[in-house]
This record gives sequence, C-alpha cells and structure tokens, in this order.
Amino acid sequence: MATLTIAAVGVFFLAMGTYALASPAALVAPFRLSAQSPESRSEVRAVYGGFGIAMAAVLGVAALDLGDIRAGAVLTVGLALIGMAVGRLVSRLFDTVVGFYPIWFYFGVELICGTALLLCA
Repeated sequence: MATLTIAAVGVFFLAMGTYALASPAALVAPFRLSAQSPESRSEVRAVYGGFGIAMAAVLGVAALDLGDIRAGAVLTVGLALIGMAVGRLVSRLFDTVVGFYPIWFYFGVELICGTALLLCA
C-alpha cells in the first residue's frame, strides 16, 4: 500500500509539473495570478513545472525503493506538502475569507498527500 501511495502522489506531481511547463498561465489562473510576461511564465515553469517534475522523479525512485532513499525522500516531500498547507493556514490569518476552490481544495490535497507520505516514511 505504501508503494501505491508514493506512486500516486508522484503522478500528481508529474501531472502538475507537466501542466505548468506546457501552460503556465492556465495553471495559475484559478489563483487570479497572471503569467503574461516571459519572466512570470519562466517562474511558474521553474517553481511548479521543474520542481514538480523533480518531486515526481524522487517519489518514483522512492516507490521503486532504489538506493536506500525511500524513507528520506518520502519524509522530505511529505513535510514539504504539509508546509504548503500550513502556509495556506497562515495566509488565512492575514487575508479575508475565500471560497473553497482553489485555496481550500489544494489545502486538502496538500494535507492528505503530505500526511499519507509521512505515514509511508
């Protein structure tokens, strides 16, 4: 079950990363962000695209249990996801109330995936 969980989160990162590389403006549009300049598209491609693909690769290696990195890789990615969710909570303290999508939807995804990975570590 742990291998399936790790692989599933890896597929999520792969999909997000691929989408960000292919269509950075569409990826950030639900957050009311605009990626209209080459600099902003580069930032989205780097942070969401490149980072997402890298996390997918790390989780792929962890799922295959290659090279004794499984526990460390899963712990690191799990904590990163939990950190993202905590950042959304902090934002809630300083910002006005927002609807469920996209903020709370992704909060849930990050919390569930992060917790699932931590349980696999």
